[in-house]
Amino acid sequence: MPHPPLAAHLRRLLPPPRRLFSPRAIAMASVAAAPAQAQPGGGGGVVVAAEEYEDVLGRLSSLITQKVRAHSGNRGNQWDLMAHYLQILELEEPIARMKVIHVAGTKGKGSTCTFTESILRSCGFSTGLFTSPHLMDVRERFRLNGVDISEEKFLKYFWWCWNKLKEKTDDDIPMPTYFRFLALLAFKIFSAEQVDVAVLEVGLGGKFDATNVVEAPVVCGISSLGYDHMEILGNTLGEIAGEKAGIFKKGVPAYTAPQPEEAMIALKQRASELGVSLQVAHPLEPHQLKDQHLGLHGEHQYVNAGLAVALASTWLEKQGHVDRIPLNRTDPLPDQVISGLSNASLQGRAQIVADSQVSSGEGDQDCSLVFYLDGAHSPESMEICARWFSNVTKEDRRASSSMILLFNCMSVRDPMRLLPHLVDTSTQNGAHFDMALFVPNQSQYNKLGSKSSAPAEPEQIDLSWQLSLQRVWEKLLHGTNNMNSSEASLVFESLPLAIEWLRTNARQNRSTSFQVLVTGSLHLVGDVLRLVKK
Repeated sequence: MPHPPLAAHLRRLLPPPRRLFSPRAIAMASVAAAPAQAQPGGGGGVVVAAEEYEDVLGRLSSLITQKVRAHSGNRGNQWDLMAHYLQILELEEPIARMKVIHVAGTKGKGSTCTFTESILRSCGFSTGLFTSPHLMDVRERFRLNGVDISEEKFLKYFWWCWNKLKEKTDDDIPMPTYFRFLALLAFKIFSAEQVDVAVLEVGLGGKFDATNVVEAPVVCGISSLGYDHMEILGNTLGEIAGEKAGIFKKGVPAYTAPQPEEAMIALKQRASELGVSLQVAHPLEPHQLKDQHLGLHGEHQYVNAGLAVALASTWLEKQGHVDRIPLNRTDPLPDQVISGLSNASLQGRAQIVADSQVSSGEGDQDCSLVFYLDGAHSPESMEICARWFSNVTKEDRRASSSMILLFNCMSVRDPMRLLPHLVDTSTQNGAHFDMALFVPNQSQYNKLGSKSSAPAEPEQIDLSWQLSLQRVWEKLLHGTNNMNSSEASLVFESLPLAIEWLRTNARQNRSTSFQVLVTGSLHLVGDVLRLVKK
């Protein structure tokens, strides 16, 4: 339960929101992070590059469909169009030659892909990594040898794909939707750059995902499954698992993280139908890392790392590099594999960022405002996130610390399936929130480029979803919908307002350590990173 005097004190410090930020200021504060070298003022060429980049981001934004994600047509949604796009871009042969590792799942698929890529890069191979969503810049989705693709290469390959598709598409074969275009762009980038291995994270589901045009991957993986995107994938774990198993290919080995029984039955059934060898990849044990730590934090990452080792080992075996494969699943791992696991990095997953704007000047550990960011957005990942947050804040848990939740989630998700898991697990592990802040994602006004802006007037900002989240929160804590009965939560018109409120409180209470858990949406996490790192 919140600490009443502190919660009341925090609320009293809340300034009138519209005096803090005008709508214009809100829009400016939400500008997407364009690359530093593309900022105006560095010469005419830089300005031109910045304008071209904004043009490209605007064109990408135009591909974002306005169809609600829960539309029944989403499950297939003319998936056969992908074959036409591959023909137009002449990508069939390049994809057939690509040495692909394909990963689906509900939780941890991005982390699994990141570990897998890092292991193989550590082993000396050139790598391509395609993940989603991006947090601050769309180029994060395309990593070449562990680094986001350069702006120059991104622009080159974007125009190559865009112009060919614009020339050949029409009413019968429309331009691909946003994610499909990005997947096609990834295939073009990785084939043109001639990477040794392409690691692909499924965007949504598996069977009808744009990445599933790969007909003969080297190996497939399924990370932990749970309840998410049920409006599209199904209402049971069996149905969800069946959709994820859509990436299985006849004769291609597959691995899965340990799964609930219902999900495992569905995966095994699909594997059996295709003659697929499906094996369970067991979580890594800490001793296998020889006193090194995983590059991605949280106990759950040992599950993802175990799957990544299995995928990377199978890829190495299939490519004839048997000498680099771990001998068994109990001995310490080879040094190159350990190096890959310990150097892996992925923003927005169990990430800790101290706010330098209110730093005490004695290093991050003494900063009075620290953001704990995790893009958890399913019931199971909420519990994992809560355990992580409780554990990492345990050392600094004292009378002068304040725990605050900064939360939003997509409206297709049921907050009654998310917030109770977060609250209960946090409480069980000794973490108690003094305050919860609910905000709209800044990126809902700002899909990709900085030319998108927030609504002209605050009255146009629809906060009905945030208010409903607040009601769920208050009912969880107090068993009532009476919003006047509690001072444990606030709804803000925008994220910049919430950040400024936190900073104001931190500056006025230097002796208090403010620990802010940001979760519920990777888009929210990205928006916070964009604002805090500016």
